[in-house]
Amino acid sequence: MSMDEGRGRPGGGGGGGFARRPFFRRRKSCPLSGRSAPKVDYKDVKLLQRFLSERGKIVPSRITAISAKKQRALSRAIKRARILALLPFTEH
Repeated sequence: MSMDEGRGRPGGGGGGGFARRPFFRRRKSCPLSGRSAPKVDYKDVKLLQRFLSERGKIVPSRITAISAKKQRALSRAIKRARILALLPFTEH
């Protein structure tokens, strides 16, 4: 007896007679990696503001498609810029 026998799924496919796959989402490449990518620096306020929400929160990497290593460097730079009053902690 195979894994799918006896479970009401003849052929082991999915429901509806066609293979269901999640929709194809293209992997975004990291905008801070590569040859011509900008260097993450706490003094580059214009670059850091691109990764802050309108409320002043750091945007997660799943939205910005930044690699984990660059996300850590980016959040460190944003926090340093906040302490030096280059960036606000919150927006009202």
